[in-house]
Amino acid sequence: MDHYLEIRLLPDPEFPATTLMNALFSKLHRALVGLGTEQIGVSFPDVQGRPRSLGERLRLHGSAAALLMLKHSGLLKGMRDHVQLDDPVPVPEVTRHRVVRRVQSHSSPERERRRLIARKGLTPTEAMERIPDGRAELLDLPFVVLTSSSTGQQFRLFIDHGPVIDEPQVGVFSTYGLSPTATIPWF
Repeated sequence: MDHYLEIRLLPDPEFPATTLMNALFSKLHRALVGLGTEQIGVSFPDVQGRPRSLGERLRLHGSAAALLMLKHSGLLKGMRDHVQLDDPVPVPEVTRHRVVRRVQSHSSPERERRRLIARKGLTPTEAMERIPDGRAELLDLPFVVLTSSSTGQQFRLFIDHGPVIDEPQVGVFSTYGLSPTATIPWF
């Protein structure tokens, strides 16, 4: 995590920033899958809690070589008019770090009951007893909207920027550039 690459959304009269960020993050995910790397993390330097927003900048963290490989992978194909992309630059002297992770909600008790019925062979009544409607969990976190390549369904990928800490934590990043344990430099 000694370099970073910043992608800034440019103002567009036809598309709101959230739509552009969704498209950008989707392209990033596909590029990370294609590269097969677990060493590139993401952060959103302009993240806000109220109103919840990821902002208009996406920062990629990793080695200079990994970031250059990602940059030249066709990551921004079709988005060049909507973003400003810089070259990888060294991370400034930082003493702060944070985990940026995915948080999954259990917002659909009905879906969980269907899975339980299919997997365990329970009756709908038994599934309702195990998973009542009151068990729904709603998250108040910023998110990107992605489309599943396997099912074609849209889903929200909720992103949590954990507390700022002093010591970096090593680990691997998912193909979303997120990790439950690894930190990115925060500046």
